[in-house]
Amino acid sequence: MKIYFANGLFSQADFAFNQQLVAQLRDQLPALDIYLPQENAAINDKTAYADSTMIAQADTQEVLAADLMIAVLDGPVIDAGVASEIGVAYAKGIPVLGLYTDSRQQGFDNAQKLSALSQVAENQFHYLNLYTVGLIKLNGAVYNNVAAILADLTRRLQATQH
Repeated sequence: MKIYFANGLFSQADFAFNQQLVAQLRDQLPALDIYLPQENAAINDKTAYADSTMIAQADTQEVLAADLMIAVLDGPVIDAGVASEIGVAYAKGIPVLGLYTDSRQQGFDNAQKLSALSQVAENQFHYLNLYTVGLIKLNGAVYNNVAAILADLTRRLQATQH
């Protein structure tokens, strides 16, 4: 199964997270063929040069070759490139598994946090763009932990083997 891994890759934190999570996925599910854009030096070596069309063509080609996308949704907003990649995947019927680990999703049953929603500028929860989330849910799922992503991938791999 060919996977496209979508996340921002410009901060050291994102770069390291991507590297660590993809290494874990490759280790635990060696049947996966994972494309991690930051490993494509032809377009993502930031000391070299790649223009917008080179990046768009290379990454779109990889999205379209994928059987499934894993998209990290964390951050102040969904990374613009990730949102674009999700749109391409949706348009081509490629399932997307969203990973949303933001801690502000906790406490959904806390009465004080719910009450604060009625006060100006006191939203205790994080907001994700519902259009982008909807595209994922129409042909995939959103999970809040890596174990759930691994379980979903394992189910999908087992289904392709039968």
